[in-house]
Amino acid sequence: MQGSKLYVGNLDYAVTSEQLDELFGKFGEVKEVNIIEGKGFGFVEMGDQVQAEKAKEELNGTDFNGRTMRVDEARPPKKKPRRDFGRF
Repeated sequence: MQGSKLYVGNLDYAVTSEQLDELFGKFGEVKEVNIIEGKGFGFVEMGDQVQAEKAKEELNGTDFNGRTMRVDEARPPKKKPRRDFGRF
């Protein structure tokens, strides 16, 4: 792993930031939790790369609120092409 930010997928839509903070907090410092509303996934930033790797190894494929979580290293956001909207 290169970074400390994790992608967390296949979440129940009712999962809260507090629940993820508590779950991932067992593996170290949780810096930030960001759940994407209505999409069933989010991101958790851990204190460092070692903590993130440990959380990924322990939680990927485990059951959380009746769903099998997918935990992986977050990829950097894709750059979107700038739109011109036909202005001259």
